[in-house]
Amino acid sequence: MENTTFADLYTPEGEALSGQPWSVYPRPQLRRDSFLNLNGTWDFTLSASPEPPAEYDQNILVPYAPQSLLSGLHQHCPEDQWLFYRRRFTLPDGFRQARVLLHIGAADQIAAVTLNGMPVGEHIGGYESFTLDITKTLLDGENELIVRVLDEMSKEVLPYGKQSPKRGGMWYTPVSGIWQTVWLESVPEEYVRALHIQTGENWAEIKAEGVSAGLLTVHAPDGDVDVPLKDGRARVTFDEPRLWSPEQPYLYHFTLRSGDDLLHSYFALRTLSIRTVNGISRLCLNGNPYFFHGILDQGYWSDGLFTPAAPVCYEKDILAMKSLGFNMLRKHVKVEPEQFYYDCDRLGMVVFQDMVNNGDYNFIRDTALPTVGWRHRPDHRMHRDPATRAAFWDGMEQTVRQLRNHPCICCWTIFNEGWGQFEATKAYRRMKELDDTRFIDSISGWFKGGENDVVSEHTYFRPFRPFKTNKPLVLSEFGGYTLTPVGHAFNPQKEYGYRHFENSESYEQALVNLYESEIIPAVSQGLCAAVYTQVSDVEDEVNGLLSYDRKVCKATPARMQPVADALRKAIQG
Repeated sequence: MENTTFADLYTPEGEALSGQPWSVYPRPQLRRDSFLNLNGTWDFTLSASPEPPAEYDQNILVPYAPQSLLSGLHQHCPEDQWLFYRRRFTLPDGFRQARVLLHIGAADQIAAVTLNGMPVGEHIGGYESFTLDITKTLLDGENELIVRVLDEMSKEVLPYGKQSPKRGGMWYTPVSGIWQTVWLESVPEEYVRALHIQTGENWAEIKAEGVSAGLLTVHAPDGDVDVPLKDGRARVTFDEPRLWSPEQPYLYHFTLRSGDDLLHSYFALRTLSIRTVNGISRLCLNGNPYFFHGILDQGYWSDGLFTPAAPVCYEKDILAMKSLGFNMLRKHVKVEPEQFYYDCDRLGMVVFQDMVNNGDYNFIRDTALPTVGWRHRPDHRMHRDPATRAAFWDGMEQTVRQLRNHPCICCWTIFNEGWGQFEATKAYRRMKELDDTRFIDSISGWFKGGENDVVSEHTYFRPFRPFKTNKPLVLSEFGGYTLTPVGHAFNPQKEYGYRHFENSESYEQALVNLYESEIIPAVSQGLCAAVYTQVSDVEDEVNGLLSYDRKVCKATPARMQPVADALRKAIQG
C-alpha cells in the first residue's frame, strides 16, 4: 500500500477522539441494561503462524481496522498473516447473571476466539455480527480474551465489497480484523435471543426467539398498551396508527419482559407496495406514490475507513443529506453497524440496502462492455464456483436476518453491475422467501434478464432517457460529478469521477441542471427513484457532495431543496 504518498485526513470527530471509542449501546433494537464495552486499547501483533504468539509487539485502538489512521497503526496487513488481538478484563461486581455472552459487531473476515486459553467459537464473514456464549470459560478474576483474524480477500470467495489489495479509482483501501464494537452482556438462563418484527398499516407482530411467555408493553401516543406473549408471539393493533415516513419518522417503543429477562426495542408502521397510477407503475410508501430521492452511500471515512470516529458521524451524514433534500441512501455493497440503521429509523432516511458482492471483477466484462450497451449476458454460467456462490447466499441471508427489523430499509439490492452475479432469478426468489415485505432490485445497473420488482438502470456517460416499462423505473446510479476541495483531498495528484468542475459555482449549477433537465422531467414518464453518486469523496473519488473528511459540503440547501420540492410535485402528478 502506498499510503505514505497520500494525505492523512481526519474528520472533526477523529481530531477530537478521546476516551473509550464507540461507547454507545451497539444493538438499539434489542437493548438490555447489561452492557460491558471492551473497545479501547488492545495488544496486537501480526503472525505467520495461526498459533497464539508469545509476545504482542503493538497496541491497537479497537474498533478501528489496523489500516486506518484511528487505529494508531495505519499499516498494511499481508494476506498470509494472522491478526492477533488480546484484551484482559474483569467483570464488574453484580454483572454476572446465569450466562455471559460475547458479541463482536464485525471482524473481517475469518475470526476465531479463545478465552483463558480455551476456544469458544469461530465466525466466517467480514460484515455480520456474531455472538459466543463464554459462560463456561470465564474466571472470577482477570480473564484473557484473544481474537485471531485471517483476511483472505484475494481468494474472492467471501464478500468483500469495495475493498481491493490494489486500491485506486472506484476500489478502496482494504480493511482487516475487528472493525465494530466488542462487548459483553449477561442474561438469565432463558432469554430472548432475537426479535422478528413484522408490521403493516395498523398492526405489529413481534416474535421472540428463545422464550414462549411474557408481556409486551407498547408505548403508544395515547397510552401504554399491554399484550401478552403467547408461544413466543404478540400482536398489537392500532385504531389511529401513526405511519413512518422520512417526513414523519414516528417510532413505537416497547419493552418485553419474559421471566427475568427485560429488553427494550421499537418498531414503525409503514407499508410498501407497487401500484399502477395513470398507467404508470409506481413505488408506493404508505399507499401513495413516493419519489425516492436518493444518494449513493459508500460508508467510508478518511480516518477510520470502515468505521467512523464516533457514532454521531452517521447522524451528521444523514442530516447533511436531508438538508440537501434527499430522503434515501443507497447503502452500497457494505453492511453498517446497527447504529447507522437506527439513526436512519429515528431521523427519517430510507435505505436501499445492497448485498455485499464477492467473486472476481473484470473491467472489460463488468464495466467497459456494459457501458457501450452489452447488457444481456445470461448469468446462469457466471461465477460458477460453488464455494463462491455458497458464501454469497450465506452473506445475503445473514444480512437480511440482521437488518430486517429496521423500518428504514425499503429495498434490498442483490447484485450490482454484474459483480459476482449469478442466477438472478434464483436470487430474487430466495430473497422473497427471506423477506417479501420490501422491494427487491435483483439486478442493479447492467446485465438484464431474470425476475425483478423494478427496472434498474445506471447512467453516467450519456443523458438519461426514460423508456416505457411495465415495472417501476429506478435510476439506481447516475451523476458522479467531481470537484476537488483544496486541502481536503486524499490524493491531490489523481481524481476519479465522471465530469470535472473547477469551482463551486459551476459545479452546483451543473448539478441542478442535471436534475432539472433529466431527472425531474422523467418522473412523469415513469421514473420512481434516482440515486446520485455520492454522499462523500472516497480516496481517489472526488465525486461526493461532502469532502472525504466531512469538512466541506460542495452543495447548498438553497439550491438543492427546490430540486427536492420539484420531485415531490412531479410524483404527485
